[in-house]
Amino acid sequence: MNLLKATGTIGGLTLVSRILGMVRDMLMARYVGAGFASDAFLIAWRLPNLFRALFAEGAFSAAFVPMFNRVMAQNVDPDDPLAGQRCAVIFAGQVLSVLVPFLTVFTVLMMLAAGPIVYAMTGGFPEGGAEKFDLARHLTLITFPYLGLISLTSLLGGILNSLNRFWVNAAAPVLLNICMIVAIVFLRGDSEVATAVTQAIAVTISGAIQLLWLIWSCRRAGVVLRLGPPRLTPDVRRMLAVIGPAAIGQGAIQFNLLISTSLAARFLPQGAVSYIYYADRLNQLPLGLIGIGVGTAILPALSRQIGGGDPKAASHTQNRAMELALFLALPAAIALFVSAMPIIRGVLQHGAFTAADTLGSAAVLAAFAPGVPAYVFIKVLTPGFYARQDTRTPVRIAFIAMLVNLVGNLALIWPLGAVGIALSTAISAWVNVLLLYGALHRADHLKMDARFRGKALRIVAAGVAMGAALWGLNILLDPYMAAGFWERIGALGLLCGGGAVVYAVASFLFGAYRLSELKGQFRRPARK
Repeated sequence: MNLLKATGTIGGLTLVSRILGMVRDMLMARYVGAGFASDAFLIAWRLPNLFRALFAEGAFSAAFVPMFNRVMAQNVDPDDPLAGQRCAVIFAGQVLSVLVPFLTVFTVLMMLAAGPIVYAMTGGFPEGGAEKFDLARHLTLITFPYLGLISLTSLLGGILNSLNRFWVNAAAPVLLNICMIVAIVFLRGDSEVATAVTQAIAVTISGAIQLLWLIWSCRRAGVVLRLGPPRLTPDVRRMLAVIGPAAIGQGAIQFNLLISTSLAARFLPQGAVSYIYYADRLNQLPLGLIGIGVGTAILPALSRQIGGGDPKAASHTQNRAMELALFLALPAAIALFVSAMPIIRGVLQHGAFTAADTLGSAAVLAAFAPGVPAYVFIKVLTPGFYARQDTRTPVRIAFIAMLVNLVGNLALIWPLGAVGIALSTAISAWVNVLLLYGALHRADHLKMDARFRGKALRIVAAGVAMGAALWGLNILLDPYMAAGFWERIGALGLLCGGGAVVYAVASFLFGAYRLSELKGQFRRPARK
């Protein structure tokens, strides 16, 4: 498997999903704004979104995929090419039989406890009162079934990822955004509250549609799972022992955002929750396009290289993955930092989203931006542990990062408000990266090779050149960002396209990358 091709497939479909997600957020900003109804909806949406990030983009890939591949490898039969896959599918059916009753009970309990959960997250919305709390609780009841649906979807997606059918699972989030866009365009109510309720309903409906999509795709791939009595077989117990720590280790960023959202709801003025959400949506775009794509693509390859006793190949794979991640993530971070104001204005400032909301969201986005490369590196480094069946180390590191984030939030929220929360999240992400790399380095699993070190300096130089160009473009294009729709689209296109062209030219001039290197990015070096 060509990892660059796999990364491109996942990243390309994620790009489609994120573009649709941006359209969804633009519509949300226009019809719901950044206040009473949007704060309530975003609290209700935070937990389902957390589970989507943990399972669809984290724990199932980290825990289930290596187990599924191991079962396939252990049951290879030269006379029957599909013997290994059949045994792995039986294992997946055993996991499904345990997962369905657990998720059913868990979802019901969570819905019964919706009120206390919302109160724990918001403190009852001191700035919004009982009416805002009741709306958030009502919306939470509507969205909670999505948790169970997306978890089952992720199991099926893990199977297809193991069979190198990456595109199917990567396409599933597109359905979520389509459902929410259709709801807000055609079915929204005549008030901000009614529109928020429509969005909550669309979330759960999209979960059912995504699950049906994965079931149909699995059948087309010849995978049919049998649901039987739940049994904790040795393989299932091993996977369950891994999946909890994997979720914590992969989800440190999401847990940090959950903590940050809770603090904003408790201690900051109305609208702060929405500022953090809108800024984070833009901030998470590079993570979806780069980090998740690279991280998902390298895990099967690392598992095979390590299992085959070839640690040098595994180290080479991770070095090239870090190289590609830095090449793509650094310019994104610089662009979000330098051009936060025109980007927020051009994307969101219309309808119920005011100029004051732009100022608040742009300041938060600029504070999030320095953490972008760190968020991507976390996704690239953690597969190095999970491919070796080491779940404890990433969990310990994630807890340290979350503690750093909590301390940073409490220290910075009072002087800096929502900006302090974003800055603390970025700092904790870099702490996470440094500890992950340090652990791999001490275990002699990963060392930055000479090529990576040399490329990193050239990539930074190209990024600085792009940042200077963007600063000049901001001055020229900012007046058009609050104009009509097509003027804003054109100005955003010139801003992003101009920055990309400058970065590409600077990368070539500084020797950061050449086309031949991109083509051979993940080809395994020939053995001598």
